[in-house]
Amino acid sequence: MKPERTFSCLIVDDEPPAREILKRYVQQVPILRLVDECSNALQALTALQTNAVDLLFLDVQMPQVSGMELIRSLKSPPAIILTTAFEQYALEAFNLDVTDYLLKPIQFDRFLKAMMKALPREVPVYQDTEAPEVNIPNQTFLYFRADRKMVKVLIKDILYIESLKDYVKIHTEKGLIVTKYAITALEVMLPEDTFVRAHRSFIVSLNKITSFTPDTIEIGDTEVPVGKLYKQHLFKMMNMTV
Repeated sequence: MKPERTFSCLIVDDEPPAREILKRYVQQVPILRLVDECSNALQALTALQTNAVDLLFLDVQMPQVSGMELIRSLKSPPAIILTTAFEQYALEAFNLDVTDYLLKPIQFDRFLKAMMKALPREVPVYQDTEAPEVNIPNQTFLYFRADRKMVKVLIKDILYIESLKDYVKIHTEKGLIVTKYAITALEVMLPEDTFVRAHRSFIVSLNKITSFTPDTIEIGDTEVPVGKLYKQHLFKMMNMTV
């Protein structure tokens, strides 16, 4: 049964994988209707002028104009849920009267909680008693911003990923890609049966591991450290006991 009322929403994020996750979440909620998706704040301004938007899912760090700057430019903003991989903007966000602040990787239950804050309390989210499961099929490729362009990376080509503060190095069979991304946000985009966190700074492809010790794994000629917090899960995924 269709809901009596739907609420329009707009997704603004410069990373295609992040937009895809939010789009799939929105599709799981009958009362939400996606009117557009934008890769930057300037596109979002145009979308807000041409569409009636009830709820805005907005990334913080974007090129040219940040999410915070976009909020300040709006005279009558809709309900806003900020989405980001970085915690340091939380205080500023709430000073701007945003509805909620979601840290990537965003889980569906947390998405629902934020959405319910933004909508009138009397609005039922589901007609059924239970929320549906979210099935996000594994993609065969991802796009990353590097060298002022979007670069297509085949997931099967990824060897391992290395975190460098706000950036990640994506080591592939075809070369190295450096992009501004949080490793925790990237982790959720990768197939969990193939990629695993080996260390706070490393994600590895299980298919590319050539050898290992209790404290390191090797991928080709590269030695990757194994963190204590990740060791048990890593070797469980490898069907090994060390």
